[in-house]
Amino acid sequence: MAQQDIAALVSALADALRASGRHMASAESCTGGMIAAACTDLAGSSDWFERGVVSYSNAAKTALLGVPPGLLAQHGAVSEPVARAMAEGMQRSSGADLAVAVTGVAGPAGGTPAKPVGTVWFGFAQRHADGSVRISSEHRRFDGDRAQVRAATVEHALRGLLQRARSIG
Repeated sequence: MAQQDIAALVSALADALRASGRHMASAESCTGGMIAAACTDLAGSSDWFERGVVSYSNAAKTALLGVPPGLLAQHGAVSEPVARAMAEGMQRSSGADLAVAVTGVAGPAGGTPAKPVGTVWFGFAQRHADGSVRISSEHRRFDGDRAQVRAATVEHALRGLLQRARSIG
């Protein structure tokens, strides 16, 4: 996806969040802050972007997002339970209405037969008007080299955020 397409996604996300007076946050592992960077490239993003955390190591996931060490030991960093815990921890610590978390294997090394290069788990935490928080997750496998996997991860995260920002209620 071209950079102008990412910018258009971010602009639509900004419009949706501003319209509802909501804020978002990101917890990133394999993208290393690329989601936050894409969001804050847009002037005025402080109106709707709360914060981003790069939690590349397992220790950072625990210290910054409250991911239980046992969860990491049992499932590994690239897993549904960890993505969900990252999103929940980011939403709770930031107070944002919407949080995204990404954890994956961008490559070129690090893949296994069970979790090949391109495997990414997404976690989304969405606070509704009644104060309840819904945690959801998605799994994707992206083809390509490291840069392509990371770019596809950013695009998918932004699309997921936009979909949820338009349905907050």
